[in-house]
Amino acid sequence: MTIHTDTVAPARDDASPGIAMLAMFGLLLASYVVNAMDRQIFPLLAADVRKEYGFSLADTGLLSTIFTLGMAVAGWPTGYLLARASRKAVLQIGIAIFSAGTVLTAYATGFADMLIYRAATGIGEAMQLTALIAIATTAFTRYRSVAVGAINASFGVGAIVGPLLAGVVLSFHGSWHGPIMVFGVIGFVAMAVIALAVRPAITEVQRRADGVQVVGGASTLLNRNTVILTVLSLIGGLIIYGYLGMYPTFLREQLHVAPADTGAIMSIYGLGVLCSLIGGWFGDRFSPRAVFGLAFLGAAVLGFLLFAYAQSFAAHAALSFLWGFIVSGTIYVNLAGSHVKAVDGALAGRASGVFVTSLYGAAAIAGYLIGFIASLAGWGQAGLIQITLLSVAGAVLALGLDGRAMSHATR
Repeated sequence: MTIHTDTVAPARDDASPGIAMLAMFGLLLASYVVNAMDRQIFPLLAADVRKEYGFSLADTGLLSTIFTLGMAVAGWPTGYLLARASRKAVLQIGIAIFSAGTVLTAYATGFADMLIYRAATGIGEAMQLTALIAIATTAFTRYRSVAVGAINASFGVGAIVGPLLAGVVLSFHGSWHGPIMVFGVIGFVAMAVIALAVRPAITEVQRRADGVQVVGGASTLLNRNTVILTVLSLIGGLIIYGYLGMYPTFLREQLHVAPADTGAIMSIYGLGVLCSLIGGWFGDRFSPRAVFGLAFLGAAVLGFLLFAYAQSFAAHAALSFLWGFIVSGTIYVNLAGSHVKAVDGALAGRASGVFVTSLYGAAAIAGYLIGFIASLAGWGQAGLIQITLLSVAGAVLALGLDGRAMSHATR
């Protein structure tokens, strides 16, 4: 049933949001924390999964990142769905699909059905994330990149808590199946809490009573900034999920880092992601050319150091923290925010869908690709090709962005 969002009560001034509004937004962010837990623990458990089923290195990488294919497929349609249905309903359906796919992963009998379950989690996450970005950027119009940064920071919380909690559950259960099932069930709990506690006052707002409005931006998705941002999102998907999908496997199998130390490094990466609010502030404050140009150059350096130079636990921990801040906390956040800023307010949901489809479409093959290159030429060359060289290309492309053509909030 179509829900007409223009009948919903307008939001309060985003410069001083009410406590109830912030609390509801906090619940939405908490649901994304659960999502992040699963995203972090599966790569951490991938070596155990590979050992049990006898999967190849490339196949393990594909399982770690195949959820992004589901996100790519569902992102664009979800953007259109948000123009016709309740954002809250879309978000909850997404959580339900994600949680069901997570639980079923623990009961997979082989590669084929596990691949389907992991891809299904991506469909659910695309619906959840696209709706969440649309909610955040319309409820907090003055600080849209900061709002997206809050979403990504919640991912950082999950990245920190997930491996630690997974370790506890793994010790108690004795198998990788235990953590997977626990996080799937928690997702259904989050869905129920949102149904009871989150009101349309934050999820469905389209217009404001305080005089704040979004002006500027392109009236069509086919514009210069969106085209460049889409290419940057493709690059972002390959470098971000090349790291997330196979870096833990690189640590455990190439450098022989203990599982506990690998989990600790990935948790420190999560600490870097917590800096997403700062990365979002950069995007709201400075030129997109400068923000993306410098951040992609930083990613190029980090990619080389992580896969070809660093050897000690301290070095990998420090570099992973910087990766979390510069790549996930700045590049990812501002790609999501800039896609929305590139168009007028009416296209916010569709722009979010373009971001999700482009970034996660590339991410779907990121783990497989870096694993394939590593099997042929070694991990050092894989990091150089997939992360360093692509990041340099992203820095060059960023010079074509036009910040003056992007939308902004005004009274």
